[in-house]
This record gives sequence, C-alpha cells and structure tokens, in this order.
Amino acid sequence: MRIGLLTEGGYPYVSGEAGLWCERLVRGLEQHEFDVYALSRSEREEAEGWVPLPPQVGRVRTAPLWETVDDGIVHGRRARRRFAESYGELAMALCTGAPGDPSAGLSGDPGARLSGDSGARLGGGRGAGPGGESAEASEDRSALEADRFASALYGLAELARDEGGLPAALRSETAVRALERACRAPGAHRSAREARVPDLLTVAARLERALRPLSLDWYEDDDLGSVDLCHAASGGTAALPGLLARHFCDVPLLVTEYGVRLRTHYLTEPDSSPAIRALLAAFHGRLAAETYRRAAVITPGNTHARRWQERCGADRAKLRTVHPGMDATPFAEAGEFPECADPQTLVWVGRVEPAKDLVSLLHAFAEIRRAETAARLRIVGTPSGPEGAAYLAHCKGLAAQLFPDEADGPHAVGRNPVSFEEIGGPELPSRADAYAAGALVVLSSVVEGFPSGLVEAMFCGRATVSTDVGAVVEAIGGTGLVVPPRNPRALAEACVALLRDPERRERLGAAARARALELFTVEQNVAAFHGIYLEILSRTPVRRVVLDDTGEPLPFGVPAEAHVPGRWSDPVARVAARGGAGEPRNGPPGWATDGPVRATAPVPAPEGAAR
Repeated sequence: MRIGLLTEGGYPYVSGEAGLWCERLVRGLEQHEFDVYALSRSEREEAEGWVPLPPQVGRVRTAPLWETVDDGIVHGRRARRRFAESYGELAMALCTGAPGDPSAGLSGDPGARLSGDSGARLGGGRGAGPGGESAEASEDRSALEADRFASALYGLAELARDEGGLPAALRSETAVRALERACRAPGAHRSAREARVPDLLTVAARLERALRPLSLDWYEDDDLGSVDLCHAASGGTAALPGLLARHFCDVPLLVTEYGVRLRTHYLTEPDSSPAIRALLAAFHGRLAAETYRRAAVITPGNTHARRWQERCGADRAKLRTVHPGMDATPFAEAGEFPECADPQTLVWVGRVEPAKDLVSLLHAFAEIRRAETAARLRIVGTPSGPEGAAYLAHCKGLAAQLFPDEADGPHAVGRNPVSFEEIGGPELPSRADAYAAGALVVLSSVVEGFPSGLVEAMFCGRATVSTDVGAVVEAIGGTGLVVPPRNPRALAEACVALLRDPERRERLGAAARARALELFTVEQNVAAFHGIYLEILSRTPVRRVVLDDTGEPLPFGVPAEAHVPGRWSDPVARVAARGGAGEPRNGPPGWATDGPVRATAPVPAPEGAAR
C-alpha cells in the first residue's frame, strides 16, 4: 500500500526530532511505498539537508513553516467575505469554549492545570459545571463549539483551495479585527476579554503559521489524495494535512504521538501573557480534539500520552498504545556483559537542561557521599542550546561548592567525585560505553515524555533509580527504583540502597534488559504499525478504483481483505452461499469486499503492480 507520512520538523531532515523513529519505520516496512510530506521549522533545518532515503520512498514534498510567504493573491469581495465569516467563527470557537475543557483552554491559566507531568490531575468528575451548569449541559456546549471550530477550519480550507491560498489573509487586519470582536463578544471568557492589541497581533501571527498547511497544493487526487493512508508522525500542525486529505479525498488518517503537542504547548508558553496562552491553548486544544475525532486510529507511545489524549476527547476504541522502537544493537555487548569497572559509580546520561534537574542530583549525591565515601558521579551529556550551556555552568559551580576540598577542580576526571563529560572522548566513545561505566544509572528529571535514555540503560542491563515523571514507571515496570521528583533525600536513599546491594542490582539489571528487549525494540514497533495499517485498510470503504495496464484493479484500490485468495473472494460463490444475487458491497464487480475477513499477513502484489 502507499502511505502518506506527515511530519513537522522531522523526517527526512537530518536534524528532525522524530526523524530517527520515522526512518526506522520506513526502512522496516519495505513492502510498502511511502510519500513523505514534511513541514520544516527553520532555515537551518532545511540547510542541513535530508537523511539518505530508501527506495520505498517514492515522493517527498516539503513546505516551510518558518518563512513569511507572499503569495501575491488578491481576493475579491466574495472571497474576503467568506474569509471574514470563517475566520470569525474560528475565533469565536476559541473565545467561548466550555470552562474546564482542555480543548477550550480558557479556564484561567490552563498550563497550571494541565502541564503537570504526572498526569494525575487530568481526570475530572461529572459534577456541576461552572455557575451551576450541569455536566451534561457543559458537554453539549463543548460539542457545539467543537463543531463550530471544525466548520470554520474546513471553511477556510475550502476557501484556500478555491483561491489558491490564504497566507496574506491570515496575516491581514481582517483577521486581527475578527479576533478582537470574538474577544469582546458576549460570552467570551475573562482571559479572552483581557487581550490587548499586542496580544491579538501575536495570536494572529501564531495562528497564521499553524494554519499555513491550508494553503498548500497537496490535496488533489493525484497527490496526497492518491495515498491509501495518511500517517501523521505527531499531532498539531503535522496532522492538519491529514485532516484536509480526509476532508477533500476521504483518505483515512492514523495519528501517532510520542509526546502530546497540546502538553508541549502548555510547557513552552510560560512567559506569554494570560490572553496569549489562553487563546493559543484553545486553538491547539480544538485542533487536537478535531484530529482525534477524525482519525481512524490513534497510537500514543505510552500511557502518559494516552491519558492526555483521552482527556482531550480521543475515543478509547481508537487508541492503540505502540511503544517507540529503539535499536538495541549498539547496546548488545554492554547488556550481555554487564560487569562494570567501578561498582561505586553512578552515571547520568542525557541533554543538559533545567528540566533534567541536575541540581537535585548533585544535592542527592552529596548525601550519597556521606553514606558511601567511595561513590562517584559521572554526568555525561552536552548542553541543549544557550539555556543548557548556562545551566551546565551553574551545575559545575554547584559541584565545586558541594565538594570544595576533594580535588583541584570540578572537571578533574578521576579525582573529583563529580565529573562532567561528553560522549566521543577516549574514555566514553559511545552511549553504550557511558552506561557501562557505572553500576547504577540515575534519572533526576522533573519533566519527561518517554524516557529513551532510561530504555538505553535497560538495554545495557543496568539497574536504575528514576524520578516518577512522564512515562518512567510504564517504561521500567518493576525493574528499577522510582522516587518523587525534586526530592534529593529520597533519590539519595534509593541510590545508597542499590550501591550496598550488588546482587539486587544484578537482578534488576537483568530484568530491565529482558523487559526492554520485549517491549521497546524497532522490530516490535514496525510489526505493530504494519498490523495497524492493514486493520485500517481492511475497514476503509473503497474511494476509487485504480486499474493497471490490463484493466485489472491494483492492490489496495479496495480494502486489504479483498486480496486474500480463495473461494470466499469469488463473488459468484459468495452470492450463491448467501442464496441471492447481486454485486458485493464496497467494491467493483469481481471483488468481494462485503465481509469482515482480516488479512493476517501482507499479500504480494501482481507483477508490475504498485504496492
């Protein structure tokens, strides 16, 4: 089958954050064809180029989200009126969402309610709504606003298709005035009413960037409309082309989220004004809810992401948890021979940034040193941007203060109990070597999505001590110790317990490796998505009949089960068995597609046919 892979800031770009996962998926499913539709986030990303593409990638189309596009289109009076109506409806949907609804995002400061990393605060009861409004009435009003948002979104998409694009209109004074009217309208929430002109200009600019896929020329029958399935590698703007392909061409949509974009928005908007945070949260929440509503299947990467999706309106029947696939090969030797040179060494590996809370780790290690005077801590990683560089300098200064008399300086490897190192040097040429350098791997984060570094340590057969954030508990199961975040004493006590019990460390490390090899490898990830592709296609109605040179239908021009050979695929035999006559449903003459038969393995295509 042909898959339209939708990415934002990811594959096929070298520096894409989801590029490695997508590349493994594409290379692992070589029996399928992939058309890649990529949205780039920066000029630097485009300048760095693409990764080498395998032969199953047939087409790559890209579009920038970072540059201002001047399309030169002048809209007539009728088009301007249509734009004002649709954009005004979209703005009203953002300003009048149901309080307490995360898809609305306008109940006070949504980040304070929903950005908690544990996800425990996402639940809610079904009591009375605000002002005594019943839960049922609140849900009805939320559904009404969701339909309003969807109608406005697709109205803008249809206008963009008719007029050739909307970039200038989305940046126009008309858009800003529509936002202002919505914020001042009766029923608008307090955060929206407090918006000032600079806030409105900022929101309009951010919405223009997020809605830029509306103006792309991807949604024709010979383009994105020709794929059998759209697979969005993340939610948010990346999924918007999939929504439009479904709207215009009825292409089924699969959405994968290893980090929920709505949660990311809450965590990355702390310095904006309340009005900007509220309006943008409302947009991202509404877009997430519409994406989940239209998707055929949603695949969260972990239970933590799944809770966010459910709270934002995802139907549980559509959810399939698919853990990210990681390559275990580089860590095989360390896992098979888990002995370490220094049984008193703790290792931390990752990107250096404030969310990793190395400050708490250093304070915890000070307590560890009081209990185990021979203990060492190796912090292995590079800073993430200017903020990370400043944080690294702060941590080095703190280490010098906490251990002033134990070495000549905080960077003296082998003398000071704390060392700051990078992968690639003579002592630690690879990540596997970094994990193998210690008896215990520590994670001290206060914010974490799926802890890929922790899984790498598990591949290496290392016991771990981690903070209870994100999907940490789900990843390690019972194979490591978990403590509350921002609690140096608890972190120290757990580390000391394992440093003093080598047999327990060995048992936990072996169990961790077995769990990682069972759940988190590339092979299980690829197999899961192959099955989901077939599942979606097996229950997707025929959208078109594509014929080869001999006039025979090509595979996956009809549902996947139609390719299973045998008497059940003979329409005459099926009609006779039913005791009636007529053509089978959901397919052209000669193809039996009315039964729920599910293919359990890929069916080879005829010679010369497209897969």
